[in-house]
Amino acid sequence: MPPKYDPQATEAKWYPYWVNGKFFEATGDKDKEPYTIVIPPPNVTGKLHLGHAWDTTLQDILVRVKRMQGFDALWLPGMDHAGIATQAKVEGKLKEQGISRYDLGREKFLEKSWEWKSEYAEFIREQWSKMGLSLDYSRERFTLDEGLSDAVREVFVRLYEEGLIYRGEYIINWDPETKTALSDIEVIYKDVQGGFYHMKYPLADGSGHIEVATTRPETMLGDTAVAVHPEDERYKHLIGKKVTLPIIGREIEIVADDYVDMEFGSGAVKITPAHDPNDFEIGNRHDLERVLVMDEGGKMNENAGKYQGMDRFECRKQIVKDLQEEGVLFHIEEHPHSVGHSERSGAVVEPYLSTQWFVKMGPLAEQAIELQKGEGKVNFVPDRFEKTYMHWIENIRDWCISRQLWWGHRIPAWFHKETGEIYVGRTEPEDIENWEQDEDVLDTWFSSALWPFSTMGWPNEDAADFKRHYSTDALVTGYDIIYFWVARMIFQGQHFTGERPFKDVLIHGLVRDGEGRKMSKSLGNGVDPMDVIDKYGADALRFFLSTGSSPGNDLRFYWEKVEANWNFGNKIWNASRFALMNMDGLKYEEIDLTGKKSIADQWILTRLQETTEHVTKFIDAYEFGEVGRALYNFIWDDFCDWYIEMAKLPLNGEDEEAKLTTRSVLAYVLDQTMRLLHPFMPFITEEVWQHLPHEGESITVASWPERKEELVNKQAVKDMQLLQEIIRSVRNTRSELNVPMSKEITLYVKANSTEVLEQLERGREYLDKFCNPGELTIASDLTAPEKSMSSVLSGVELYMPLAGLLDLDAEVERLQGELKRLDGEVTRVQKKLGNEGFIKKAPEKVVEEERAKEKDYLEQKEKVQARINELKK
Repeated sequence: MPPKYDPQATEAKWYPYWVNGKFFEATGDKDKEPYTIVIPPPNVTGKLHLGHAWDTTLQDILVRVKRMQGFDALWLPGMDHAGIATQAKVEGKLKEQGISRYDLGREKFLEKSWEWKSEYAEFIREQWSKMGLSLDYSRERFTLDEGLSDAVREVFVRLYEEGLIYRGEYIINWDPETKTALSDIEVIYKDVQGGFYHMKYPLADGSGHIEVATTRPETMLGDTAVAVHPEDERYKHLIGKKVTLPIIGREIEIVADDYVDMEFGSGAVKITPAHDPNDFEIGNRHDLERVLVMDEGGKMNENAGKYQGMDRFECRKQIVKDLQEEGVLFHIEEHPHSVGHSERSGAVVEPYLSTQWFVKMGPLAEQAIELQKGEGKVNFVPDRFEKTYMHWIENIRDWCISRQLWWGHRIPAWFHKETGEIYVGRTEPEDIENWEQDEDVLDTWFSSALWPFSTMGWPNEDAADFKRHYSTDALVTGYDIIYFWVARMIFQGQHFTGERPFKDVLIHGLVRDGEGRKMSKSLGNGVDPMDVIDKYGADALRFFLSTGSSPGNDLRFYWEKVEANWNFGNKIWNASRFALMNMDGLKYEEIDLTGKKSIADQWILTRLQETTEHVTKFIDAYEFGEVGRALYNFIWDDFCDWYIEMAKLPLNGEDEEAKLTTRSVLAYVLDQTMRLLHPFMPFITEEVWQHLPHEGESITVASWPERKEELVNKQAVKDMQLLQEIIRSVRNTRSELNVPMSKEITLYVKANSTEVLEQLERGREYLDKFCNPGELTIASDLTAPEKSMSSVLSGVELYMPLAGLLDLDAEVERLQGELKRLDGEVTRVQKKLGNEGFIKKAPEKVVEEERAKEKDYLEQKEKVQARINELKK
């Protein structure tokens, strides 16, 4: 191994070796139990972000562990065509050339989109490789590939035949810039300072008026009613009467509806069924006309009268001015409110009446609710997210699945040119010349909802992968898409296969910056995972992402923590080099753990068994933070800081049998430790493992460690704990007295029992080595020597005579000076805290800082006084 740990050099060579060796490919071995994860397909629109890196690292850990445990592990990769996002990117590229998709036509535009897909899919694969993801590329899928397109068409047709897909008018999220419907997840809400416009609608009979208010005055042109609560005494006498719609002059009815909140505003609400989802529902209940006053580009249409042709916001300004002049608009109230914006174009989303295709979600939701009542339910980790999921499906609305795009799965519906009849089918009509196919495509989430089974060969239920690997074992995803993807996969999986699509759903949070803010372009606080890898390596990034948070919680990104994990890798590298340099050509078949083992040998082997059990248990529970702590503590503290130092005793000695045993223990423990760490840090562990005496081609397919009771020695653990406590205490005392380890001391160790005395005698060589006593006395009947530093530990008392270590009188004088200084600090801070003016006026944080100082100074005084007392004995 090179003398210096270089993660970039180490990581560059192993991924091609793994892929070319087909170590990641599921074999179909009938003697192995299958374990399956399908990757949440990233959008084929560019770079992966830290959230993707986190998500895929957790999946990789699960798959690598299961592969090593002997499962036929399949991690199926793939990408999503990302309808709106990709089309927007391609159209943007065309715009730079001064052309639009309409100039190209549908077929040519789709060719350009496929070119984009090919280019950016390769970028994503490169990033997967740099992350070290153990994906089975032989099964890679794309949501627009032939097999998945067949599945999408089959699902659409079946749902249509079952009456669960219908076409109708509905209020949808509309992006006036891209001129397409949006799913809820494609709408980003931003707080905007707007207005609440209060108006007087005159009663048609001239007897007065009724007050209404709106945040979008331009929509009043489409009002078809005013609603009041049926129990509102103020308006009961007006129900059934009519008001005259200002500017337009149309008479509209006053209706009674329970939806109206009597306590909000005037208690009367203007109803615009074509431009508001709640108004749409009220309009259905009262059979109201739907008047659309805008076109698809956000401009006012012919129903807007004199405002026709105006942009919606331009119209707002003009109509406000006109209503004020007419005396209708009497008050504008500043009103900050949350406004939906298109995630893709940034345009303000318009609630818009449109003829679209919908999935009737009620029956599907009922199946999903029943699923969660049985033993075969989907298990959410943490389980609190099941409540989030259930709340949504119990209050679900129908799903608008059509999008006004060209890139995507074109809806398999045709309209007869003469009769208007609708034909939905798996193939086009025989007399195709008489039919026109629907121009729209399906919402990207429609195909993504089929991902766990469409990728396995469904609708061919005899497909080998579908029979063997469905349903899948785990889904790993963020809590922000439980509604939009996780829920829909459960609906479709249950409905079309009769099974849950996955057994467990592991939910993680969001990656935030060090201040807890969401990463965004506007804040400029985003971090490219590839930049992190270029600086510190993938292993350091992976270990940070996988162990830095508990399930369901957000993760804060700190460069310092990634660097600390690089240091962890460096520690492993150096320890491994030491071990390898002392192997003396040891071969795998020569590893022998049956010889006489030292306390350190028995202790490290026992700690390895405990760590193995702990790591396996917490991986099964998805508690990767706990796994990280266990591995870090075992490797850094137990193995590197303690065992390697203790191993130097026999390695530098004359006993050849002891050397062989120590070399065997070093080789075995390093091998097993690298296996435990491998799923988290795959590159460095492969590099180390390949240099160790080993069997097999790669650590990726080496067997997972299991606890071996024959290697557990609890007495050795007790012995080592006592020795460590003594060594730490002596080192601390040396540090306090400024006595270097190179200087010999006199050390008395008093055992408080026969058992402890025996432990001390067994570990005498370690006390000699790591305490460096010129004279070491171990006994159970010691008398404390005069003028010595003492420590009382569990079962022992330590005494270190000070004679010869330092000038006692000079040290007492120095400590008394320190005591005087601390007295002054205590007096100063207590005087400040006793000042009522300071306590009242100073910020709470400042006061708390002073109280903390007082506590610290008092503790220091106590320690210095105790030291003086020791020296004066």
